Amino acid sequence: MKKLTLLFIYSGVVLISTLITCAAIDTIAVNQNIKDGNTIVSADENFELGFFSPGSSNNRYVGIWYKKISTCTVVWVANTDSPLTNKSGELRVVSQGGLQLLNGNNTVIWSTNSPGSVSLVARLLDTGNLVLLDQGSSIWQSFDHPGDNLLPGMRIGVDLITGKDRNLTSWKSDDDPSAGRYVLRVAPDGYPQLFEMQDLALWSRFGPWNGVMFNGMPNLGGNAIEFVFDEKERYYEYKPVNNSLLSRMHLNLDGTIEHLNWINRTRSWNEISTATTDSCAHYSICGPYGVCNVNNAPPCRCLEGFEPQRPEEWNVADWLSGCKRIQPLGCGNGNGNGDVFSNISGRKFPDTNHSWYNQNMTLGDCEAACRRNCSCTAYANSDISNGGSGCLLWFDDLVDMRVDDKTQALYIRMPPSDPSSPTAGEHGSNKKQTIIIVVSTLLGSILVCLILALYFARRKKKKSKKTIPGPVPARDEIYTNESSSKDDTELSSYSLSVIAKSTNNFSVDNKLGEGGFGPVYKGVLEDGQEIAVKRLSETSTQGLDEFKNEVKFIAKLQHRNLVKLLGYCIQRNERMLIYEYMANKSLDSFIFDASRSSMLDWPRLFHIIHGIARGLLYLHHDSRLRIIHRDLKASNILLDKDMNPKISDFGLARRFSGYETEGNTNRVVGTYGYISPEYALHGLFSVKSDVYSFGVLVLEIVSGKKNRGFSQEEHNHTLIEHAWRLHQEGKSLELMSSSLRASCIESQVLRSIHIGLLCVQHHADDRPTMSSVVLMLGNENILPPPKQPAFFAEEEMPELKSISSAPTLDSVDEITITLLHAR
Repeated sequence: MKKLTLLFIYSGVVLISTLITCAAIDTIAVNQNIKDGNTIVSADENFELGFFSPGSSNNRYVGIWYKKISTCTVVWVANTDSPLTNKSGELRVVSQGGLQLLNGNNTVIWSTNSPGSVSLVARLLDTGNLVLLDQGSSIWQSFDHPGDNLLPGMRIGVDLITGKDRNLTSWKSDDDPSAGRYVLRVAPDGYPQLFEMQDLALWSRFGPWNGVMFNGMPNLGGNAIEFVFDEKERYYEYKPVNNSLLSRMHLNLDGTIEHLNWINRTRSWNEISTATTDSCAHYSICGPYGVCNVNNAPPCRCLEGFEPQRPEEWNVADWLSGCKRIQPLGCGNGNGNGDVFSNISGRKFPDTNHSWYNQNMTLGDCEAACRRNCSCTAYANSDISNGGSGCLLWFDDLVDMRVDDKTQALYIRMPPSDPSSPTAGEHGSNKKQTIIIVVSTLLGSILVCLILALYFARRKKKKSKKTIPGPVPARDEIYTNESSSKDDTELSSYSLSVIAKSTNNFSVDNKLGEGGFGPVYKGVLEDGQEIAVKRLSETSTQGLDEFKNEVKFIAKLQHRNLVKLLGYCIQRNERMLIYEYMANKSLDSFIFDASRSSMLDWPRLFHIIHGIARGLLYLHHDSRLRIIHRDLKASNILLDKDMNPKISDFGLARRFSGYETEGNTNRVVGTYGYISPEYALHGLFSVKSDVYSFGVLVLEIVSGKKNRGFSQEEHNHTLIEHAWRLHQEGKSLELMSSSLRASCIESQVLRSIHIGLLCVQHHADDRPTMSSVVLMLGNENILPPPKQPAFFAEEEMPELKSISSAPTLDSVDEITITLLHAR
């Protein structure tokens, strides 16, 4: 924003030479004017109106901005589409046309078109609203023409009588306040909700209105939200609980909607909350009857009782066709009363654009109305403000649903025989149906119990005869005098036929990825349990020791942040590990993927960092074995369905006994970019080797960039060196990925970067232990300054002799080093 000359002119006569005045002038009367370089100020001096140039533009606009804050924040612009090209502009009040903006040729380029009497005046109110008053009555106001900011008291909505629409519209760019790509509007039809449009196409939906809020809209920090809808109008506004606090809602250039408060102490706008902007926020991404869950990968699933409309499209991540019913409804076939209503909660309500509502009906009346109409697909209470009231009916396919934490119930019409209607008996099922369900359930339960009893009796008998062979460590892996019998452990032994059947004979469609010693497949056992099968590559000459090592270690380790080993398979030439299935795969598939990184906001990433730290703390200090992982990296952090992190892949792990804390090996193993300098250069490893890898991982999580292969335009630095340089310059926040800007908590991000730099310090003794790291992450105490990290690259890695490499997609011959590759 260019500096403004603060002068005020009435009819060419300078009345105020400075804005530091006891009596602020907030009014222009007929035949009075403001020329470029002069301003008017609201009575309380909160707002100012004048001429300005946005960004680096030389064009001139008439706008309103906050006067008392140092950051020039424009909240309204008059001539958005008709800029002045020089400083010859003049804003004046005339009785024939209201408020007019003229250029140097006295041509009107913008006007309110509000004719009035000679008593017409323009006044800038303390709310930031510019109004035209004729004999005391308002005939025009700027609040009726919002830009990209919603101020307290300003409304967006639609007048159903005149059709007048008031929307928020983003700027085209920082230099151009004309209409940009995004518009936030109140839907004129159906039950009230908000739509965000992108280039005139439906982009995102907020709502519907539930009597308290619109689902997905920013939390307004305790400010009162008011939404009015009747036969005449629909409008949305908010009123501040503290009038002394400067507050606004802003529609950004990229379509994000944020609620901001001005903080005097920091002299900056503080983001209180933002509208939901993850991948599930896009309108109807999963199509009809599909539900989006940001914690799933892929995010789309069909509602129970439905299946993909076009499976071949769903297989390639195109879900727009949505889902169809597995069984047809009875309604319309003479069996309408037999349909039941399944109670679905924890879901954002579907689009209500073609819905019907009645605010005076009870839930029972609502069900009866839906049951009578075969076109009715679902019903629900419309208002939750008084414990639940009103009726909302849907008559089309249910679209734009997502998993959320709301408990408001949605009742979906289902066929009477559909097993996915667990709550059907709660609304309208007759006594005969209830008896049939109860009897069937009892008989089914008895049968299941008998089958389970026989199964476990047979399994116990088989288990007593089987134990896993004791893994034999390689010569340089022996660190204890324990006999092999002490390392033996009992795990479930799976036959090759069972595993082959569960993975559809190791179908490529079931392949999850490829790791250091072979492919990983998804499988489903006969009891429905999902598993991940890690299969030792048959072409590999290495991996058996690593296989036994992993069985030996994981079988004895139990922690919520470590992957759970369920069993193994050793048959013929096959060696396989059977793990619990991780629905969201590995961390690297999110943080290094531009399209999926937005699915992990900062609070969730900080939770992941915490979880990894706790898992390492358990390995280093709290387990009965002291374990060094030696291959901690993003692809070895798996994420369960709730995005909880679990450390995996213990094929390269090492164990210490007693008070041993350090070891030496001539076999350097691990992954470029994560290996500590003392291990890579001298073969020395310790718990501090894992701490170094953890530090690298933290910097990768924050930046969304890989340490290996990182490039920066201005400097040829590694990610670690780049982070260190920014830290030294006090610019650490520039390391943060752009996808985190909307959700980040700056103090946590800065603290995480600082801890990451402490963990990658050059000398192992300078690095903190994982117990210290967990404490530092969990409090706000002052952190010690980090010392310069080690800036070594893969070109500096040593060449070790006669050591074969583990099988990888990309590998080297001299040493067992895995190159980063998505798994």
